[in-house]
Amino acid sequence: MKNKTQQEHEDIPIATKDASETDITDEIWQAIVRNDSSYDDKFFYGVKTTGIFCRPSCKSRPPKKENVRIFQNAQQALSENFRPCKRCKPTGQRLPDEEWVAQIAQFIDTNYREALTLKTLANMCHGSPYHLHRTFKRIKGITPAQYIRQTRISKAVHSLVTSDKTITEIALAVGIPNTAYFITLFKKETGYTPADYRQLISNNINDGGVK
Repeated sequence: MKNKTQQEHEDIPIATKDASETDITDEIWQAIVRNDSSYDDKFFYGVKTTGIFCRPSCKSRPPKKENVRIFQNAQQALSENFRPCKRCKPTGQRLPDEEWVAQIAQFIDTNYREALTLKTLANMCHGSPYHLHRTFKRIKGITPAQYIRQTRISKAVHSLVTSDKTITEIALAVGIPNTAYFITLFKKETGYTPADYRQLISNNINDGGVK
């Protein structure tokens, strides 16, 4: 026989997959914030900024309410292209390391403009900093910090070639507010300063070397 609490949990209103954060009831939100395992399998929540979905009991840092999507079941979240959390395993299966690293890389690709640290990545992608660093390097062959640098420099190269933004503007746009450090890092990665690289590309275009 079901007790009163179980019955109340079964009767909680669940927002549809198209619902906004305003449809998240206080009861659902408190279940997420408190990591309440009694709500597991009653609903799942996805985080729009990471594309990851979890059980209510997930011990990861609570997301911002405006970034949360509520799903009635794991399949609904999967159909919306959310990926299962490695920590709480909402599908009941262990997430392969390759898929977890893909999640981390995608988060970096989307948020490279932000101040990214190993702790930030671990919080957002639901793992410990040590395990994330070790797993990422094993799968990718480079550390998360190296991947962040390469991503930022790649974006900077694109801006140098396709825009007339100043070096300082480009540095800020790729998440490196210190212009001097950006110039040093850019030269270390490419062999050229940003200004020299832009001039080289301009000369190649003028000479017909780049179409």
